[in-house]
Amino acid sequence: MLYLGSDHRGFDLKEKIKQHFSQKGIIFKDLGNKKTDNNDDYPVFASAVAQNVSRNPEENLGIVLCGSGVGVDIVANKFEGIRSGLAINSEQIRAAKKDDHINILSLAADFIKEDEAIKIIDAFLATEPSNEEKYLRRLQQIEEIEA
Repeated sequence: MLYLGSDHRGFDLKEKIKQHFSQKGIIFKDLGNKKTDNNDDYPVFASAVAQNVSRNPEENLGIVLCGSGVGVDIVANKFEGIRSGLAINSEQIRAAKKDDHINILSLAADFIKEDEAIKIIDAFLATEPSNEEKYLRRLQQIEEIEA
């Protein structure tokens, strides 16, 4: 399952992403916010997405948005089994998904245009994680650090 979540600063971009998903027939679950609320807090939405993805982190994916993308990225990475990556561009996200097996994509709504966000998301969804030994070894090292 693909989960989405954003605070007020990411809300408009999240709604455009939802339109893109609907046009492409991509199934997703919007975990909020459901309306623009300038007093909402990004940890609420990032944690909701991360909790859901962490239930099956090898199969589930998430996309989280806030103004800088950093806050939601920090929150998401607090959950077991989550590897969230803050997007710079679609090439970087392809590498992050392939090499680092990210399962949550963090987007900086204040600094990214809709068309670039869509390219990044499409790259995130289309890229398969690599089973190459060096990448698996590095992921194992991360898991040991977490333990």
